[in-house]
Amino acid sequence: MKLLAKFTLLFAFVFGAGLAVVGFVAHRFLEQNARAQVIQQARLMMETAGSARDYTTRQIKPLLISQQAHLRTFLPETVPAFAATESFGYLRAKYPDYSYKEATLNPTNLRNRAVDWEADVINNFRNRPQDKELIGERVTPTGKALFLARPIAAGAPCLECHDTPGMAPPALIRRYGTQHGFGWKLGEVVGAQIVSVPEAIPIELAEAGFRTLMMNVGLVFLASLIVLDLVVVVTIARPVSRLSAMADEISLGNLDAPELPDQGKDEVAVLAGSFNRMRRSLVQAMRMLEEH
Repeated sequence: MKLLAKFTLLFAFVFGAGLAVVGFVAHRFLEQNARAQVIQQARLMMETAGSARDYTTRQIKPLLISQQAHLRTFLPETVPAFAATESFGYLRAKYPDYSYKEATLNPTNLRNRAVDWEADVINNFRNRPQDKELIGERVTPTGKALFLARPIAAGAPCLECHDTPGMAPPALIRRYGTQHGFGWKLGEVVGAQIVSVPEAIPIELAEAGFRTLMMNVGLVFLASLIVLDLVVVVTIARPVSRLSAMADEISLGNLDAPELPDQGKDEVAVLAGSFNRMRRSLVQAMRMLEEH
């Protein structure tokens, strides 16, 4: 095997090992980064839902409760949870993979009733009041999903409808009945805001970034390999080839071959200088033998 081929294989092995290490580290980093991006998007959506709740409580509800229609029929538009859920529904038109729910242990509107895993999240907040946010994973029929949850505590406005049936607006009783949604206590964690997103989303983001990164790193590797091969050809392979050719000439008895250039201080130049001195010594010795 020629010297250039050996160096090429060596460089390829070293770069290949480095590429594998870079790929492993980069893949984990990109997955973590993509997960963080998705969680940050979920936080923004959560803040959007919170803003919808605040807007409904402070501006929409005071307008609607003064209307005669509200006295005859309960208007869910006055409920912050309803407003947040409905506004998020419009947002899902552009972000269909995300879902939002104000899961509640004892809701008035049964669409907000917590399922088993949501009840576990709520109970975690009830048992650990210091927790203000929870990030976790859960298994769904379509795969794993990430979720971001924040507790919902019963405030004074909530008790206007959820204290006792006797204290609730008659229109609410006519619409939802008296079987559920009552008995809340001030400051008690009664539910959780939960934004969910399939884990495939951050994985897809990570894989797309990983493919782009590895393609660029591979191109850099190929360009570096070509440059290193050229350096080996100029600084090692070509001078060694000349040394080999001179050795062949001398072995065939041709002592008139020109000397090799030996400028420089690297090992190849030193070897060329040593070979030139050996050749001159050999020529001188041959001439001395011829004279005698």
